[in-house]
Amino acid sequence: MQLSEAGDPHWRVARSGELLREVQRQAARPLEPDLPRIVDWLRGHIDAHVALVWSTGTVAAASAGFPRAVLGGALATGLARLGQGRVGVAGLEAGGLHVRVEALDPQPEPAGPRPRTAAFGAGGAPSPWPPRPVLVVAGAVPPAREAAGLAADAARSALLLLRLHEAAAVHRNYQNKARQVRFAVLQALLVGDPDLARRMTAGAVPELLDARTLRVYLLHCPPAERDRLALDLQDPSGYHDCDLMVQCPVMREHLICLVSQDSDDDRAPAGRGAELRRLARDNAGYALGISAVHSLEATAQAYEQARHTLSVARHLPGRVASYRGESPLAQLLPRPDAVAWARSFLQPLAVAPRLTAHILRAGLTVSRSGAARFLGVSRNTVTAHFRRAERLLDLDLDEVVSRALLNLALSLADPPPAAAPGIGDTGGDAAPSFCELIHSQPARDWAVAFLHPLDDTLRTTARAWVAANSDAQRAARGLGISRNTVRARLRTAEVLLNRDLLTTGFGIYDLVQSLAIEDGRVARQP
Repeated sequence: MQLSEAGDPHWRVARSGELLREVQRQAARPLEPDLPRIVDWLRGHIDAHVALVWSTGTVAAASAGFPRAVLGGALATGLARLGQGRVGVAGLEAGGLHVRVEALDPQPEPAGPRPRTAAFGAGGAPSPWPPRPVLVVAGAVPPAREAAGLAADAARSALLLLRLHEAAAVHRNYQNKARQVRFAVLQALLVGDPDLARRMTAGAVPELLDARTLRVYLLHCPPAERDRLALDLQDPSGYHDCDLMVQCPVMREHLICLVSQDSDDDRAPAGRGAELRRLARDNAGYALGISAVHSLEATAQAYEQARHTLSVARHLPGRVASYRGESPLAQLLPRPDAVAWARSFLQPLAVAPRLTAHILRAGLTVSRSGAARFLGVSRNTVTAHFRRAERLLDLDLDEVVSRALLNLALSLADPPPAAAPGIGDTGGDAAPSFCELIHSQPARDWAVAFLHPLDDTLRTTARAWVAANSDAQRAARGLGISRNTVRARLRTAEVLLNRDLLTTGFGIYDLVQSLAIEDGRVARQP
């Protein structure tokens, strides 16, 4: 470059255009800014070494071959003065080079009197001034005015890219924390403890926790759309106004929407429920399962209902399904006897850690790797707790019948504490067996109503599938039909029963229990 070029204002405009395009390219990337690329580009146009440093002496970026020795001695003192805001531009000679240093942003004075020690003062005393970005240009001759201006523009652009990257990182961290808090609120509600959720969010309690009732809307959509919806509908506090949207950590396609029924009316065009219904109806690949209205303490039941109805919604023309209002078996069994049976069944878990029950509940409704993600533990931890429960309960939890029994027991009672007296010891009366429970009239009525939608062919297929431990291939061999036929019949049964049988398999527990009641027995009789 000739010096006459650097003195031409049109030269600087042309170079500034190149610089702008490079900044735009880097700003559009999620990656950390490539500052060496900018300073190398600048060095090629002003015929001088360039570095972007902090007033503490730390180098942020330097052009190839930059003489770092010039940063010591008198220049270190100059950097300290720039860091303290005493000067904005300084020039000196070092190592046979003309060195120009320029502070790149304003530096406010700290509160209180100016201390006697500078940034590089005696004893290494820390400076009250934060590090300040400084441009260092070192060349055989002082830079021309236009060249110095271009260098300052390039350095400020590099600094802007750094600030953008830092702001993006802060934003991502905030969104991650907001997402974690929303999930923690959901977990507290799923264990029936709204007060715990309020304590966790002290100072920023979501409006949902002041509601009396809610519905759970479970939206199935592409993962990228799920995350975009949760972000676009988020309010400044990190929640969703009167509602709460939580990205499921297990199913990447699921957005769990807790909608306050105190403020939302599905018939109102602006209601959250109506908005979610519209999304499911208008977008291929979307589906929506909707629970009945529940109290905050019954969020787990609402979520279970939404999961069941979602499996049905995916096969309907409008891709929207609402829970039909059937009561689960656990709510219909004779309460004192059912609870006594459950406590007796779970008595061996009294010696297990409290975490075991939480892991069992999660692992019985999703895969074990999903339970690990849901609870924030390792998959090995989940497996270890399952194996411990198998030994204590003398069950094979790889068998669907055993899982159904354990799931029913955990829905009726918690494992007793280790110090509790013998469970079932109520004046010498033993706890009833499961077979005695399922002979009760409420249980028989529930099973008849549950299985009523299935014709003989579907019922035979479902029974064979359960007997084959939910293995469609084994069931097909036993029935003398193809595996695809078995799965097609089960898909039909899903819609008729309003239960998820094949996607997550959670609905199979109701099928197992209803068939056991119909047969009057269960494969394992605890």
